[in-house]
Amino acid sequence: MISLYTTITIKFFFLFAPFFVISMFLVLTQGESQQAKKKIIHRAMVAALLICLLLFFAGPVLFSVIGITLDSFRIGAGTLLFLTSISLVNNGTRSHAKGLPDEERDDISVVPLAIPVIVGPATIGTVMVYGAELTAPADIMAGLAGLTTALLGLMFSLYSSGLIIRAIGRTGLNVLSKISGLILAAMAAEIIFTGIASFMSKL
Repeated sequence: MISLYTTITIKFFFLFAPFFVISMFLVLTQGESQQAKKKIIHRAMVAALLICLLLFFAGPVLFSVIGITLDSFRIGAGTLLFLTSISLVNNGTRSHAKGLPDEERDDISVVPLAIPVIVGPATIGTVMVYGAELTAPADIMAGLAGLTTALLGLMFSLYSSGLIIRAIGRTGLNVLSKISGLILAAMAAEIIFTGIASFMSKL
């Protein structure tokens, strides 16, 4: 269980693309006070956690209602995650971050920070896949603990965003985003190959 918890924590942490999120957070909160930034982080993290928990448990129900198999969803979610990883490697941005609303909003913590910056389409699909794969109670607890820990790590990263940007600069953030993209590409390949192997074994 400890091994599964550690693995899931690391996977989810990179799935949330923390360095990209930090970049977007700094852009979206320009001119805000430290107090306002902390409130935005709190609301964004709570919203992201609630959304992820809903997705984690909704996967099996949704698959049953729509009539698709977990293997098919693995392949679809893995493909979308792979496209996201390509976006991060190519230019340090997520494809779903394009067209973010202008500053004509009162609260950016839920939209666009929680959705779609932290929890985008690729993240949604991957969380649902992991939620459907983990069926044993111990595995589910490890998955939920890993998910929560990853979000706490992201929250700590956002709290430290000012220090991080001063230490490594925008260029350093872009480099780390590209490295995250490579890791996400490997995760996407694993999900896709698992789906294909499982599908082929049932023929």
